[in-house]
Amino acid sequence: KQYLERVCASTRRMGTLIDDLLELSRIGRSELNKVPVNLSEMAHSIGVKLKDAEPRRRVEIHIEPGLEVHGDRGLLEQMLENLVANAWKYSSVRDMSRIEVGRTGGGLKDTFFVRDNGVGFDMAYQNKLFGAFQRLHGAEFEGTGIGLATVKRIVERHGGRVWAHGVVDEGATVYFCLP
Repeated sequence: KQYLERVCASTRRMGTLIDDLLELSRIGRSELNKVPVNLSEMAHSIGVKLKDAEPRRRVEIHIEPGLEVHGDRGLLEQMLENLVANAWKYSSVRDMSRIEVGRTGGGLKDTFFVRDNGVGFDMAYQNKLFGAFQRLHGAEFEGTGIGLATVKRIVERHGGRVWAHGVVDEGATVYFCLP
């Protein structure tokens, strides 16, 4: 019975990996339909969904108002959902989690960020963050290692750039800029 349970669990995980790979592939081929997008409203909606799913968690989510960009609404929502969900996941070790969505910089490109007070990461491994199936944390956190690769692909499809900064046990910030 234990062997069958392990086979079933492995099969489910493989199905999830295949679905994630297909989604990553689809992102690279879909046509962009650029429209004005309010990232603040989008982040608020994502935060509400996460809080509804885990109502007992103590989480402060601070979202800067007026974060607006021009891009593909569906892809940008998927990108932001990945970033906020990562912040939610990796800050779950804290009694009081803190997640921020905001903007920094200016000029022709605005730089946006999603910051958390979670487990962070060692900057020596930052080059692995945005690669498919590259995970910096073990099985204590769910995931397939495709989320940040998806984020990178979406940002690059929009002509932008994405990077991250982290400190172990102090949190992480993922930055992205869109033209």
